[in-house]
Amino acid sequence: MQRLDDAPRAALEWHRAGKGAALATVIETWGSAPRPRGSQLAISEDAELVGSVSGGCVEGAVVAEALDAMGDRKHRVLEYGVSDDEAFAVGLACGGTIRILLEPVGGTLPPELLEELVARRVRHEAVGQAANVEDGATALIDASDLGARLREDRSGFEPDGRTFVTLHAPPLRLAVVGGVHIAQALVPMARLAGYAPMVIDPREAFASADRFPETRLVHDWPDEAMAAFAPDARSAVVLLTHDPKLDDPALRIALDSPAFYVGALGSTRTHAKRVARLQETGLSPEAIARIDAPVGLDIGAQSPGEIAVAILAAMTQALRKP
Repeated sequence: MQRLDDAPRAALEWHRAGKGAALATVIETWGSAPRPRGSQLAISEDAELVGSVSGGCVEGAVVAEALDAMGDRKHRVLEYGVSDDEAFAVGLACGGTIRILLEPVGGTLPPELLEELVARRVRHEAVGQAANVEDGATALIDASDLGARLREDRSGFEPDGRTFVTLHAPPLRLAVVGGVHIAQALVPMARLAGYAPMVIDPREAFASADRFPETRLVHDWPDEAMAAFAPDARSAVVLLTHDPKLDDPALRIALDSPAFYVGALGSTRTHAKRVARLQETGLSPEAIARIDAPVGLDIGAQSPGEIAVAILAAMTQALRKP
């Protein structure tokens, strides 16, 4: 069974099997859109579907258009309004409007380009799929040329208003130092939000498979583990051990990286002591100021679950509203 985000692979496999295929991409949304920009749906000539552009509201209409596109091999830009009643029927709270770019494989979407796109996705490489909505011309954009789009994890139009770039990238990464109760709540929440989480703790009783099922666990000392993790601009780092021997070495490496979020557990008084220690190691005031501490948005969180919500909210704010 194909995963929801395997639309490009499905379209390629159908094409290789001699079937007509098309790829639909959400390029604009208004109101309460069920799927974000960049969401994709693959359609075969037999009306097989992989992926989603609306959660079920307009897929039937897109299939009909896709069959026509397979015939004339021309791209199309479709626009649909989804009523509140239609949205409610497929489990959504309310409706909205979406624009969809439809590209037939072997027409305006060259098979060779689709093959390269799928190959890069298999290698977990970030790549942009650029399509001119006016003339249908398509191209791939290397990660080095994606800039803020890659860091902010977003698909969207280029400044010219004609070229839509669908971002294909590995999941955002999260390194959690300290397999504590807050981490047990944060890790599954982060996974649901699209992160690939990792828990670092040399204390194996804390970072155990029972406490963190289906999670990558690293039992090296945090400085070694953080160096191997190598935080990049699509990485968040959260330090939760409350132990300077574990937190501080990893913190120094995280602050010397382009990680978009670095947060550390501790009260205002605890953080003041942390700042003093880091200053003694020669870290600049600008680097130290990057630390979100006390960690998370100030929502009055008290329980481990509430603190995890506050942390994930702060991570999301740093990612989406830098």
